[in-house]
Amino acid sequence: MSLRVALADDEPVALNRLGRLLREAGCEVLQEFEDGHALLEWMKGDHQLDALFLDIHMPSLSGIEVLAELENPPAIVFVTANAEYAVQAFEHAAVDFLVKPVTAERLEKTLARLQGNQVPRRTGSELKAMLPAPNVRFPVKAGEGKLLLELKRVSHFEVIDQVVWVHAGKQKFRTTWVSLTEVEQAFPGTGLMRIQRHLLLRPEAVLGIRSLPSGRRAVLVAEGVELEASRSAAHSLKQRLGL
Repeated sequence: MSLRVALADDEPVALNRLGRLLREAGCEVLQEFEDGHALLEWMKGDHQLDALFLDIHMPSLSGIEVLAELENPPAIVFVTANAEYAVQAFEHAAVDFLVKPVTAERLEKTLARLQGNQVPRRTGSELKAMLPAPNVRFPVKAGEGKLLLELKRVSHFEVIDQVVWVHAGKQKFRTTWVSLTEVEQAFPGTGLMRIQRHLLLRPEAVLGIRSLPSGRRAVLVAEGVELEASRSAAHSLKQRLGL
């Protein structure tokens, strides 16, 4: 039986990847959204939906908040880049839980659950109570003080002369870290990826990728901002991006 699904994720690469995997698995993807508000407006119609795939952390309206607004929600599958959220309870709860980058093999198990009605329903408030508090903000230097920056805004970390700088769009901030190893230890399970000795990439921030004459790959992370990935990292990066 073909499942009728819709999905919402504010990261275009992740949204396109999941939509493609769902279609390849035989699902009918009715709609894709980059924010929760547009999804809620669309849900006011009668779409006879079997399941919703929701990114937990979307700006202005999270996946949890979207679910809480739905009076009679279909089966919900949460998707996130943070493996720390994949707690044991969700394996037997009202929803399934996918960690980015989603693989075809893991998605197949989710679809089998949905088709077999193996996932009992719970309310949005019950699910919210089950979530651990996220740890996705960190301090950066700003003048004489500090700002708290969300990891989701970050494209990459760069170490220069034992100082780690973080890039968010075209902005650059100095952190308190002195090595990329410290950054990796601060955000375990978030999928950060070394593409050079001095560069740590958040793959979900990648907007595009192209081949270079050297055989390496260049990734676009913001308008006019490209990073070069080493040959050893290029293959893993393409796999991570589903290319």
